[in-house]
Amino acid sequence: MSGDLNETSLRKNLAPEVRPVEVFSWAMYDFANSGYTTVIITAVFNAYFVAVVAGNTPWATFAWTAALAVSYALIMVTAPVIGAYADLHAAKKRLLLFTTAGCVVFTAGLALVGRGDLALGIALVILSNFFFGTGENLIAAFLPEIARGEAMGRVSGWGWSLGYCGGLVTLGACLAYVTYAQAQGATATEFVPVTMLITAVLFAVASLPTFVILRERAQPVAVPGGIVRSAFARVAETLGHARRFVDLWRFLFCVVFYQAGIQTVVTLAAVYAQEVMGFTTRDTITLILVVNVTAAAGAFAFGHVQDRIGHVRTLVITLIGWLIAVVLAWKAESTTMFWVVANLVGICLGSSQSAGRALVGYLSPPARTAEFFGLWGLAVKLSAILGPVTYGLITWITLGNHRFAMLLTGGFFVIGISILAGLNVARGRKAALEE
Repeated sequence: MSGDLNETSLRKNLAPEVRPVEVFSWAMYDFANSGYTTVIITAVFNAYFVAVVAGNTPWATFAWTAALAVSYALIMVTAPVIGAYADLHAAKKRLLLFTTAGCVVFTAGLALVGRGDLALGIALVILSNFFFGTGENLIAAFLPEIARGEAMGRVSGWGWSLGYCGGLVTLGACLAYVTYAQAQGATATEFVPVTMLITAVLFAVASLPTFVILRERAQPVAVPGGIVRSAFARVAETLGHARRFVDLWRFLFCVVFYQAGIQTVVTLAAVYAQEVMGFTTRDTITLILVVNVTAAAGAFAFGHVQDRIGHVRTLVITLIGWLIAVVLAWKAESTTMFWVVANLVGICLGSSQSAGRALVGYLSPPARTAEFFGLWGLAVKLSAILGPVTYGLITWITLGNHRFAMLLTGGFFVIGISILAGLNVARGRKAALEE
């Protein structure tokens, strides 16, 4: 009986004719692709690239951040066209299969990257991250088809939560192999390539439910004026709409800066741990595993807090937490202190991402939520270029001074808090509801 009630309650969140198993298969894509960001971007390959592939040269960190910047720029330029093509031909699932295959293949290709293989490493990082980011946009586009409008946040949260689990599973598998390999006397050039294969295989296998079960419900639509022209016309129209909402526009501007700080820490945490704190690959993987758990707890806890004290106050608290974490990382001399910093980052990571996304939804007119979430995505991608590249440039100019680069990263949070202080949420919400 309780099972029937639970299923009935679940179905109230879903669009008509959508089965719960389809939602699970959709969320499984978050589970599948989270291993890529966790292992490649955050925990393993980034530090390996700087220390081994680029040989710890003064420009090594900049080379890593520049490669990611190129991939994010490509995503920003192509996303409107790919989205328009997917709408025109009702081809989200076909394109998702293509981008998934691309990310899996190029991630597996990273196993071929060894000491000094700079050009190959950069090319494969750009390609794998481009396919990952494009796939991320495509899977998100299924959300309006499977969830009722008032339940999109909850259904999106299910995928977000399962994504943390996926990252933990892939990272845990890599940790188990690295521990075994190091016990056999293997070096990073021997065991890191295998973790690339583990990540690629788990991505491919875990994404299978998505392609077997999830249905494409969209119908092909006519796009006047050609795909490319209509795609960028849509972006221009959305920007025009957003400018009419002063507080939403201010917040999107704020997002670029505070997310630049977040993206810098996420992208370069493992590099900092190994280059400054002397962590091994196994130490770093263990650290990121724990931080993922802390992030999930932070997102859950602050989700309840923001309903009580408000989105802006919650976000300000978490950004202050980020600022404190950055300063402590700059000062940290012991591994114990760095563990404290990492777990503070975890709490702030989950909570700030959750609060920021909720605030975008709160300030968006109900009829244009998807449009403005698209702008939010563009702001985050821009921040992923701005923050890490700035960090990389600073380490290059200062001949590898990661501590100074980390300290200056705190400036992004200071700017974000300053912009946020002028946000009038009540006025912004009123404007959204009057649209």
